[in-house]
Amino acid sequence: MPVHPPSPDNAALPAGHAPAARQPLHWRQWLGLAIVLTGGVVGTLQIWQWIAQQPVVLSALLGGSVAALATALGTLPVMLSQRISERTQDTMFGFGAGVMLAACSFSLIIPGINASRAAGAGAWEAGGTMGAAILLGALVLLLMERLLPHEHFIKGVEGGQASRTLRRTWLFVFAIALHNLPEGLAIGVGYASGDTMRAGALATGIAIQDVPEGLVVAVALLAAGYKRWLAVGLGMASGLVEPLGAVLGAAVVSYSAALLPWGLGFAAGAMLFVISHEIIPESHRKGHESWATGGLMLGFVIMMVLDTALG
Repeated sequence: MPVHPPSPDNAALPAGHAPAARQPLHWRQWLGLAIVLTGGVVGTLQIWQWIAQQPVVLSALLGGSVAALATALGTLPVMLSQRISERTQDTMFGFGAGVMLAACSFSLIIPGINASRAAGAGAWEAGGTMGAAILLGALVLLLMERLLPHEHFIKGVEGGQASRTLRRTWLFVFAIALHNLPEGLAIGVGYASGDTMRAGALATGIAIQDVPEGLVVAVALLAAGYKRWLAVGLGMASGLVEPLGAVLGAAVVSYSAALLPWGLGFAAGAMLFVISHEIIPESHRKGHESWATGGLMLGFVIMMVLDTALG
């Protein structure tokens, strides 16, 4: 998602002040670190054992992992080339917006209404449920935008007051996680719906738009002055929140079939918020509106064809 690339944290020290030498870790600190790492490994193994016993959640994890892999693949050209034109970036942003718009319509909202009707709801009740779920998803993203410190291309630092020790790189990472979360949730809820073909089409469409997204993230970091390996590494890491979101979405909706329409609508609302609040304004701010709109139309059509042909 479009976020503001941070500047390297190279603030000058006052004259006559040399950087303080780092003190070696005390044995108690090493012990604490070892305990934390051990707990993390044990917790991860337990979670994996639970996921392995839940076929739907496992499928969602695999779908989210494909999207994360696509993001990582998108960053690889940065190892060979340093720049892409702003027009190309805006076209890529538009393409991603188009894919997400079609995914909201054909993979989330319409199946959500159908699921609500299948559960016995009338036409007005089904439409009202989806409308409320969409607004709830957008509201949650809005609150996260306001409360979590992160950084945009256009508006700079936004959200809660960041600690002085919080490097701008981490503001950037928070923004990536915030904006990629709806994609992971959408994949997870899609698999929880039980329509494997439609969920696969949704995951494929999101993975397709994640390739240029990963490239744009890595290029932005490189242009901000970060080393090539760090720009590529952070670009790859930006997709890791998607399998996590997919597992969360699938686990919650699998808990109760009644939550399926709400889950589909929530994911759609969150994605619509990101499209309107971030992607489209970013793609139009540099004077390449026609290229961005062309990318949006192409992305919408590709995702529509994938959904209708595979779903």
